[in-house]
Amino acid sequence: MTTTTDPRAVADTVTDPELPMLTLSDLGVLRDVRVERDGTVVVDITPTYPGCPAMGTMHADLDRALREAGFADVEVRTVPVPAWSTDWITAEGRRKLVEAGIAPPGPAPVRDGGPVSLQPGPTRRSVSCPLCGSADTEELSEVSATACKALRRCRSCREPFEHVKEI
Repeated sequence: MTTTTDPRAVADTVTDPELPMLTLSDLGVLRDVRVERDGTVVVDITPTYPGCPAMGTMHADLDRALREAGFADVEVRTVPVPAWSTDWITAEGRRKLVEAGIAPPGPAPVRDGGPVSLQPGPTRRSVSCPLCGSADTEELSEVSATACKALRRCRSCREPFEHVKEI
């Protein structure tokens, strides 16, 4: 099977299994898409943190999307270095998070070049409510539906919301 479709354009449509309002591109996980001399489409992705349980689904979804677009040979690779950072989430991705009622992360902590923690760090102290904009929020739980998010509540509008933690 052959195609004239751009493989990057296909990969850019694949959504994150845990944050389906974001594409893997929005999330900054999709690092590279290229066609090798032998025609194999090679896709590089970086996990949001080591051991991320969504990586298998990301691999399968990318493979399926590219094969359905007509690419016969697809290889999805996990590229752990450099380590992913929430700073890689695009402006469009941050906008989509807010629209979905999820507080986007602030700036990622500065790393000293040492080993990367296997656990996402604690949430930042000041998180604005994505629903009403108030900065008067509180953390209810350091872990929400996934380890990458915390559960918070706005003291102004009283609504709970998730916050993507800074990594």
